Amino acid sequence: MNDHNKKYIWKLIQLTGDFLVNKLPDHPHHPNGRNPYAHVALKVKTKFGSSYKDLPDEKINDIVRYIKSIQKIEV
Repeated sequence: MNDHNKKYIWKLIQLTGDFLVNKLPDHPHHPNGRNPYAHVALKVKTKFGSSYKDLPDEKINDIVRYIKSIQKIEV
């Protein structure tokens, strides 16, 4: 993925993480609370099989749609 698209996706991950602060359910593996930014990045990695940085530019629309859907699903 080119640098412009990486920055765009990271910004979207940050905005989605901001939205999810204090909204993710407690988890026993995270006794000090969950990191919503890492949560979003991990969901992208799980869905697409790779870190967002390593995905091809052609997938950007799919990634954007998926990240936007996380706000609706997680809350």
